[in-house]
Amino acid sequence: MEIRKKQKLKDFLTRQKNRHRRDDHYYRLAKREGYRSRSAYKLLQIAERFDLIRPGDVVLDLGCSPGGWVQVSSQLVGDQGYVLGVDKRPVEELREKNVKIISADVKKPETIELITKELPRKTDVILSDLSPDVTGNWQIDHLKQIELATFALSVAEKLLKHNGRFMTKAFQGEKLDQFIEELRERFSSVRIFRPPATRKRSAEVYLFANRFLGG
Repeated sequence: MEIRKKQKLKDFLTRQKNRHRRDDHYYRLAKREGYRSRSAYKLLQIAERFDLIRPGDVVLDLGCSPGGWVQVSSQLVGDQGYVLGVDKRPVEELREKNVKIISADVKKPETIELITKELPRKTDVILSDLSPDVTGNWQIDHLKQIELATFALSVAEKLLKHNGRFMTKAFQGEKLDQFIEELRERFSSVRIFRPPATRKRSAEVYLFANRFLGG
């Protein structure tokens, strides 16, 4: 019996160690390649899968701290494009010339006015990696995340151009299908994707909505 318990513990620790190694791969890669967060690889994988960001695009990144997605977007839009990042948390200055960062709470009404002033035109792409302060209660966290995704969609309805692209994070749960239906009412196509860079234990997914019907 004691041997069996020890073996179970050993197996558990091995699984945890292997999981950590998988998750840590993108962290090490980000450090080596100069990205500010491992989540940069999520955006790279999404962009490659769906042609999300194109040269010359105007991109709005909601919840941009620490700046990994801004870095990726800047590279993809090139010198003729423009990336505007917004976050209430401070973001260390980026060296990219086609980037602007606003330090503001995206949920405050006056922030939309600030964003609009910094945009050269309506956006081609709106990204949202907004996350709630996780409580550990899955039902509460799921509802908070859907609320943030819904807010990001409301920003898209104001600032996204006709046929523009929208991508947001969401947590799996009972309200996810309802939110997807809301996206389908506003976009020609909606796809669900879980980037390989997502941590194995995470229940997050990303929703790519293409060809905005408004604007």
